[in-house]
Amino acid sequence: MLARRLRSTLPLFSRRWQTTASNSVVEPPSAGGHSSSVASSQLFRVTRESALRTPGISWQDEESDHNIVGGRETRKMNLYQAVRDALSIALSKDDSAVIFGEDIAFGGVFRCTMGLAEEFGRERVFNTPLTEQGIAGFGIGLASMGHTAIAEIQFSDYIFPAFDQLVNEAAKFRYRSGGHFSIGGLTVRTPTMAVGHGGLYHSQSPEGFFMGASGLKVVIPRSPIQCKGLLLSAIRDPNPVIFMEPKVLYRSAVEQVPIDDFALPLSRAEILIPGSDLTLLTWGTPIYHCESALRLLNSPPPSLAPLIPSSLRSAKVELIDLRTILPWDVETVVESVRRTKRLVIVHEAVGKRAFLRLEAPVRRITGWDVPAGLQFEKFNMPDEVRILDGIMETLSY
Repeated sequence: MLARRLRSTLPLFSRRWQTTASNSVVEPPSAGGHSSSVASSQLFRVTRESALRTPGISWQDEESDHNIVGGRETRKMNLYQAVRDALSIALSKDDSAVIFGEDIAFGGVFRCTMGLAEEFGRERVFNTPLTEQGIAGFGIGLASMGHTAIAEIQFSDYIFPAFDQLVNEAAKFRYRSGGHFSIGGLTVRTPTMAVGHGGLYHSQSPEGFFMGASGLKVVIPRSPIQCKGLLLSAIRDPNPVIFMEPKVLYRSAVEQVPIDDFALPLSRAEILIPGSDLTLLTWGTPIYHCESALRLLNSPPPSLAPLIPSSLRSAKVELIDLRTILPWDVETVVESVRRTKRLVIVHEAVGKRAFLRLEAPVRRITGWDVPAGLQFEKFNMPDEVRILDGIMETLSY
C-alpha cells in the first residue's frame, strides 16, 4: 500500500526538481543518487574519546592493563587504511603470518596492502597467480602447517572458484580430523557489496552462499574501527574466517582509530540505536541507508511528509549491526525482537526464531532478483526510501 503511494508520487518529484529556484521547496538530487553521504553519518566515532571507548574493545598489549585507555592515541583513518594497519600489526607480532593474493605486493586494487611488502619482505607479502581456487587451497595448506595465512580474493564476486576449497575443505578440516588438525590460522579477505558502478561482476554480495558452511566464520565490518578490531580478531580466531570488506566504504568511511593493537568480539551483534517498536537488522553498507531511513521517518522532508503518518514519526526503531554473519548473534537479535515484536531485515534473511511473538510478518528488503546493472546499480540496491517504506508497512501492520 505505502509502496504504491510512494511510487505514485514519482511524477510529482520529477516536476518539483524542474521548478525554479524562487519557488522550489527541495534541492535537486545529486548525480550520485538520493542517498545522503556515508561521510555524514552520526554513527562514526570521530573523536579520540569516543574511539577509545568503543563498546567491546579489548586492548591486546602484552604489558599494560587491557582496560586502561589513558595515554592511548588515535589517528584519522578510512577503512582501507584501517585494514592496512591491522595487517601491519598482525605481521609485526606473528612471525608465521604471511599475506598473499593477486597484485597485493604493490598494494592491491584498493591499496589495502600498500607498503607491506617493502616493510616486511616479499617472502611474507607476495603475489599469486590469478587462481582463486589456488589461493584458497594454498592458504589451507599453509594454515595446516601452523602458519597464519592471510589470503586476499581481489573481489568477492570471484570467490566462487574457491567455493569448493572453502566449503568442502576449510570448513570441515578440524571436524573430519576429529580435532587433531586445524586450519584456524586461515583468514580470507575480500572486498564485497555494491560500489555504485561495479556492474555484474564487481558489486555482488555472496555472503549468503556460505550460510550453510558450518566451520567457517563470515564477518562484515561497517567502519574503520570495526574493521581493524574485527580483522585482528578474525586473524587470531581458531577457525577459518571469511572477512568481507564493503568496498564503497574503503574511502568514504572515516573515523579516529586507536593506533594500538585491539580486538572486537566476533559473533556479537551491536545495537547502534536502541528502540522499542521495531527491530531493524542489517550489516555492512546498508547500515547507513537504514540510518538515513530513520531520519526520514522521524523528520520527513516536505516531499515525503504527506506519505508518513504523524503517528509513525515517533516510532522507536532499534538498529542492529549483525557484524558476524556466520555464526550470527542469535541471542541479541531474538531478545530485541521479543521486545519490539517487529523485524525488518535489510539484505538477507536470518531465520524464524521468536516468530510466535511477532505482531507483523518479518519484512526483508534486499536487492532486486536481477544482476546488478552497470548504470542502473543504484536502483537495484535497497536505499533509504525502500527501507522507510518497509518500516512503515511493518509498523502499520
